Amino acid sequence: MDKNLLISNINKMKREHNAVIVAHSYQVDEVQEIADVTGDSFALSQFCASSQADTIVFCGVHFMAESAKILSPEKTVLLPEINAGCPMADMVTADALKEAKKKYPDAAVVCYINSSAEVKAECDICCTSSNAVDVIKSIDKKDIIFAPDKNLGSYVAKMVPEKNIIFWEGYCITHHKIKADAVIESKRLNPDAILLVHPECQPEIQELADFVGSTKQIIDYARNSEHDKFIIGTEMGVLYQLKKENPNKTFYMMSTGLICPNMKKTSLQSVHDALAKRQYEITLDRDIIERASGSLNRMLAVGK
Repeated sequence: MDKNLLISNINKMKREHNAVIVAHSYQVDEVQEIADVTGDSFALSQFCASSQADTIVFCGVHFMAESAKILSPEKTVLLPEINAGCPMADMVTADALKEAKKKYPDAAVVCYINSSAEVKAECDICCTSSNAVDVIKSIDKKDIIFAPDKNLGSYVAKMVPEKNIIFWEGYCITHHKIKADAVIESKRLNPDAILLVHPECQPEIQELADFVGSTKQIIDYARNSEHDKFIIGTEMGVLYQLKKENPNKTFYMMSTGLICPNMKKTSLQSVHDALAKRQYEITLDRDIIERASGSLNRMLAVGK
């Protein structure tokens, strides 16, 4: 189907179904263009919690659509690509987390939003890369199980040294493959550029950066900075917003391989089909929704 016709049909069905389209910043450009809201996990979580729409079309990966359903159980949540998963989220299961809780019975349990609904149901509070530090600071207990991203956990441990962070052996396969020698070479080739990286990168990469922050924080930093050249150390989809907001600034990707294949599965056609066929609807057991909503709502209460 012609792109313009696809977009026209999508907008028509949005009105008919009282639907909104939300898209993560790692989605392909044309999907971000048609979205009502783009952003990182935290911004999209906040929007879905406050939206008056009856239907949410979530252009992202499975755990994100689940989070939208948890926060808005009365709404229809559609994931355009049912096989858009997250390898990091798959690195922690509810059963494995239950065993960790037995091993550390006095520890608080924090799960990164990049986790399944079942895992969130086993946690005290959820966090995103935007608010992880504030979430950890809000917890009274000293010992904290942090799952599943050990790299974000390392960043948090550095920022909140008074806490004892118990790391899970999980990581983002896209961010984790960035190597220090590639970063050093990129900085050598672009000596006037500021290096911005995501905390899902390994600690040695974070140490080389001029700024470490979530997708939204990277976008905000670039917009507000007096510098005009930046090396970007996160998934390449973020370039869409960076270039749109900063046409007079220059952005270099640290590596052409910084692509999340799952985030790139969603297309205009799959968004169209999600609305036309009402697919693929996210359903969760009531018990999971009730238990997981506590961890997400406590996160939203922390803010940022």
